[in-house]
Amino acid sequence: MYEDRIVGGAIPRNFIPAVGDGVRDYLKRGPLGFPVVDVHVALTDGQFHSVDSSDQAFKTAGAMAMREGMPKCDPVLLEPICKVEISVTTEFTSKVQRLLSIRRGQILGFDAKPDWPGWDRVSANLPQAEMHDLIVELRSATMGTGTFAWTFDHLAELTGKSADKIVARVTGEAKAAS
Repeated sequence: MYEDRIVGGAIPRNFIPAVGDGVRDYLKRGPLGFPVVDVHVALTDGQFHSVDSSDQAFKTAGAMAMREGMPKCDPVLLEPICKVEISVTTEFTSKVQRLLSIRRGQILGFDAKPDWPGWDRVSANLPQAEMHDLIVELRSATMGTGTFAWTFDHLAELTGKSADKIVARVTGEAKAAS
């Protein structure tokens, strides 16, 4: 969200939207190349020069202010978490639970699948990054009988080695490009 709190005419009104455009452009890619969400930006002051001021200059100033201020806000990485429901024969339920645990999944529960004798339904939250070959491992662990469905559920903070690895990869790519 972008808010104009300029009082006293420090910046002419026609340049204030350009600052917001620069802020929004920065937030689309963020410092690591990912969108920035859940942030509130307030324009409180600025300077105007009759010769050098332009829409592009104020747009650039908005992006530069974000680039300088973002690290001071203690940003966190968020990863998409999916709600997964796996249908499996009862004999393979424990293997499926292990498979989910290995993939950083949070098992929400399991119960008998209604009107399917001998089948269970396992519910879990699973990071989307861990779903890339889930069907292959699921079919392998269940002799080809396991199936699953998933939907996006929420974003969760990514911490530890996973976050460090992403930051190192992205900042390493940035250094290699320059």
